[in-house]
Amino acid sequence: MKAIGKNIVIEIVEEEVKTDSGLILSGDDTNKFRYKRGKVVTPGTEVHSIAEGDEIYYDKSNGYTMIIDSKQYTIINERDVVIVL
Repeated sequence: MKAIGKNIVIEIVEEEVKTDSGLILSGDDTNKFRYKRGKVVTPGTEVHSIAEGDEIYYDKSNGYTMIIDSKQYTIINERDVVIVL
């Protein structure tokens, strides 16, 4: 699998969000956040600042989900990435 252009194929990373007081937020609470965490499976041919294996935060309102070889991936554009960890 190879992404073309400025597209990036990612796997969503489910993370446990804990408040300062130690409360663990539920999945419904974390779905209200604008940004989600993902792991880059393959960057597109025109993406130079993000590499395979990078962990990123991206704008979850953009992109779409595909199933390839029975596995779910999210496809986003490079401009939707806000942080590379």
